[in-house]
Amino acid sequence: MEYKIRELKLEEAKVLDTFLYEAIYIPQGVASPSKEIINKPELQIYVEEFGSKNGDLCFVAEVDSLIVGAVWVRIMNDYGHIDDETPSFAISLLKDYRNYGIGTALMKKMLEELRNKGYKKASLAVQKVNYAVGMYKKVGFEIIDENEEEYIMICQL
Repeated sequence: MEYKIRELKLEEAKVLDTFLYEAIYIPQGVASPSKEIINKPELQIYVEEFGSKNGDLCFVAEVDSLIVGAVWVRIMNDYGHIDDETPSFAISLLKDYRNYGIGTALMKKMLEELRNKGYKKASLAVQKVNYAVGMYKKVGFEIIDENEEEYIMICQL
């Protein structure tokens, strides 16, 4: 599948609402939550006024001019927060565009950008049963902590 990765334009920031919802891991056989779930404060921290904070970065993947995936980082007190200098990752793809390597390409692009900007590490939280755990390990993330449901992972840049 042919795709292009580019930086998100500020005027496109509202598209992150779609990708925030798509980032919610829903196990097989479990009903999808209402799209209103993204309005919860613990989820809004990922997208609220995106682009206005120092450290906000986002890349999107496009197929035929349609944004099909996004990876974004922000220094925030989210599930994967480890300190105030480490950006936390969020990534998702529309369902029809998963398993084509687009997510891996987005992750690698963002890690390269963070290195270039002088960051020392990046973090994320992921549910243990999420198939993406393997991809995160492949691009350099390591598990540093866990609770009953999630891993906290970091990538040394």
